[in-house]
Amino acid sequence: MTIYDIARCCNVSIATVSRVLNGSSKVSNKTRDKVLAMMREQNYTPNAFARGLGLNSMKMVGILCTDVSDTFFAKAVSLVERDLRRRGFDVLLACTGNELEDKKKYLQLLLEKRVDAIILIGSPFSELEDHAFIEETAKQIPIIIINGLVDHQNIYCVLCNEKKAMMKNVELLHKQGYDKILYLYDALTFGGQQKLLGYKQGLKKYKLPEESHLFHRISKTTEAAMKKTTELLQAGIEFSAAIAAEDLLAVGIQKATIKAGLNIPVIGFNNSILAKCTTPELTSVDNRLDILCPTAINQLIDILEGKKVPQKTIISPKIIERESFKLLHK
Repeated sequence: MTIYDIARCCNVSIATVSRVLNGSSKVSNKTRDKVLAMMREQNYTPNAFARGLGLNSMKMVGILCTDVSDTFFAKAVSLVERDLRRRGFDVLLACTGNELEDKKKYLQLLLEKRVDAIILIGSPFSELEDHAFIEETAKQIPIIIINGLVDHQNIYCVLCNEKKAMMKNVELLHKQGYDKILYLYDALTFGGQQKLLGYKQGLKKYKLPEESHLFHRISKTTEAAMKKTTELLQAGIEFSAAIAAEDLLAVGIQKATIKAGLNIPVIGFNNSILAKCTTPELTSVDNRLDILCPTAINQLIDILEGKKVPQKTIISPKIIERESFKLLHK
């Protein structure tokens, strides 16, 4: 039972519950008695966050990401931090790495710092079948996940429809007559699974064979993508187009195919700065961080003010066509 549950059960705002906790005279006796009775009935013990709401003394949000050197995570952190500071919130940032125990440790650390809420950046925090450590945290404070999904009370997810984007990539290539499509990916996080599913469903939709030698999981480096692409070419594996789950991998595919004297379309993902730095420039899926991050912050503010927000918000992606795709039209 959290302060949010108490507010819902009493049909009042979180701010009203916090005023009751802090003995504010701005609450009627009838409302105060109703809230206190519900607290007694549910054996509710208020934490520092609940008391701080009424005193306006916290104004601190924790942000967790696995690796701030990743271009996607770095951009998301920058957008989130800028928006929070503009709204008067301070920020605590922790980079956890990919180990589960470190994710748990830093989540607990932010709790101990008495932050008002925690924002998780990216699907690495929703890759596990057991989300118990995230769900337990959500019993105390709200959690916002940007581009990840955990279905649980007091966890709010704002994400891009990456499965739809990958299906669209297959559709575009198929309509141009490219039916042997290589796909390289690096992870099976929630986002990684959605992309792989979109690739396979795109093949199925357009009655293209799902050939195991045309999709491979590799490490997240340009060198790994170059090596795998070169190995496939040397083994006589034919493909007429390529898609990658990350721009970093798409760059590797593009380098390897150009080196082999091939001119094939390549589509990346994340629309990172890398897409503009390659020659030719890389067509890439924009997963709309410019929309995801402000939407997440708007929802967080609404939550802290006691307003209802959807637990899952899905944003449509956008494919940014550049030279690596436009080469098809020459």
